[in-house]
Amino acid sequence: MTSGAHLLLVEDERSIREPLARLLDRAGFRVTQAGDAERARQLLPDSAFDLAILDIMLPGEDGLSLARFIRASGDLPLVMLTARSEEIDRIIGLEMGADDYLAKPFNPRELIARIRAILRRAGPRPAAATATGYRFGPWRLDPEAQRLRHDDGHDADLTSGEFRLLLVLVERAGRVLSRDQLLDLAHGRSPEGLDRAIDNMVHRLRRRIEADPAAPEWIRTVHGSGYVFSGKVEAVCAG
Repeated sequence: MTSGAHLLLVEDERSIREPLARLLDRAGFRVTQAGDAERARQLLPDSAFDLAILDIMLPGEDGLSLARFIRASGDLPLVMLTARSEEIDRIIGLEMGADDYLAKPFNPRELIARIRAILRRAGPRPAAATATGYRFGPWRLDPEAQRLRHDDGHDADLTSGEFRLLLVLVERAGRVLSRDQLLDLAHGRSPEGLDRAIDNMVHRLRRRIEADPAAPEWIRTVHGSGYVFSGKVEAVCAG
């Protein structure tokens, strides 16, 4: 299944990156954005990506170097993008382990088709194949069904944005995450001017899952830093 796959989009030109991220989101993918290789390296260890889209021409470390780092670290599928037309770029990218290559300008529909084809060939990532959800206290979080269910049988009424935010927090339980990190990981968009959006979603989540929203047990504020999901989280696995 390719719908809902988590993509890392590494592109320095914001005028290209953000519209492309919105298009991929509308196609059913979850997208996290990075403007350079340094930011991508920060995101990779803490996010279960299914595929990375890398622009070759990045400021500082270029996309080929980043691809070499990713390939040395595992088997994450890679699609390379470049404005260059030289054949040598495509050859180097593919020799380094890229699964596909597109030269700019490209048809976004073609990119989506190629991403889906790569994901079908790759099959499910190991983490997605074993973990089917998470349990904390009386709640069970089901990422596939996008459902948060209480032991008494009722489902919490969450928006898609609230669900994604809760999933990011639960997957990183015990780790303090800034508002910028939460926006990036949960929504794959620039955090500029959107700090209050995270605060508002946290407030609504607390009203839905906390026994006492004024004294939260699960989603705690770390003043000056952000939020942390506190308490024991158990992975629910198939079988």
